[in-house]
Amino acid sequence: MKLLRVGTAGAERPALLDRDGTLRDLSGIVPDIDGDLLADASALARVRTAADTPAVLPALDPAGLRIGPPLGRIGKIVCIGLNYHDHATETGAAIPAEPILFFKAPDTVVGPEDTVLVPRGSRKTDWEVELAVVIGRTARYLGSAEEGLAHVAGYATAHDVSEREFQIERGGTWDKGKNCETFNPLGPWLVTADEVEDPQALPLRLWVNGELKQDGTTADQIFPVGEVVRYLSHFMTLYPGDVINTGTPAGVAMGQPEPKPYLKAGDVVELEVAGLGRQRQELKDA
Repeated sequence: MKLLRVGTAGAERPALLDRDGTLRDLSGIVPDIDGDLLADASALARVRTAADTPAVLPALDPAGLRIGPPLGRIGKIVCIGLNYHDHATETGAAIPAEPILFFKAPDTVVGPEDTVLVPRGSRKTDWEVELAVVIGRTARYLGSAEEGLAHVAGYATAHDVSEREFQIERGGTWDKGKNCETFNPLGPWLVTADEVEDPQALPLRLWVNGELKQDGTTADQIFPVGEVVRYLSHFMTLYPGDVINTGTPAGVAMGQPEPKPYLKAGDVVELEVAGLGRQRQELKDA
């Protein structure tokens, strides 16, 4: 299923994109797309039944209708740094022996076509297309990558916007370069795990002002999805509605020759993960 949330920011309602590409209102079936829904087998079954007979769901006119983040009430966003071989190579970093972790606050999340704000004082705002993993079952001390995959509810396209000077040159942790307002566009859809045959075979692409910058595949991940979920479950409890950003392939501004083409107000970024939908953001000054 392709689940999404539509409407003005803070007042989104649940929806479904049916097999014919028609947008359908789910608000008569479930109150929201969130961790409570993903953890509730009976509620998900009602949604699946409705998806199989979409005519029972009111159609929505997409014209002028904002698409919000496909997941509400996100618990936490755990991010994996340097998780692609080619990205580590382009930045001159050693291949990590264990996953590198950092966090993004849930309030960084915006819709896939919402404005991204260049922070005040920024000189190095960068782009990163990523596969986002959404947890559907509580995970503690998992024993295998297969168990990790079994705890995934679905997948989405994510844009892990980063300010490299804040992240790397200002001391402390990476988090200060990752948590600026609007720095995690998510969506357009949450695609349920049953529709993603192999999360390690997904092309990812990103364009800036129409120029292709990133063209990679999740096959290049150092730590694949199932292993990432297993690993994280030994350091924190993962709950339904938690999100994991699983890293970015080569092609970021930081990895390019001087003068590095960092983002500025007026730039347009477009990105996609195959089968998970496309994003488009215009940048403006904060």
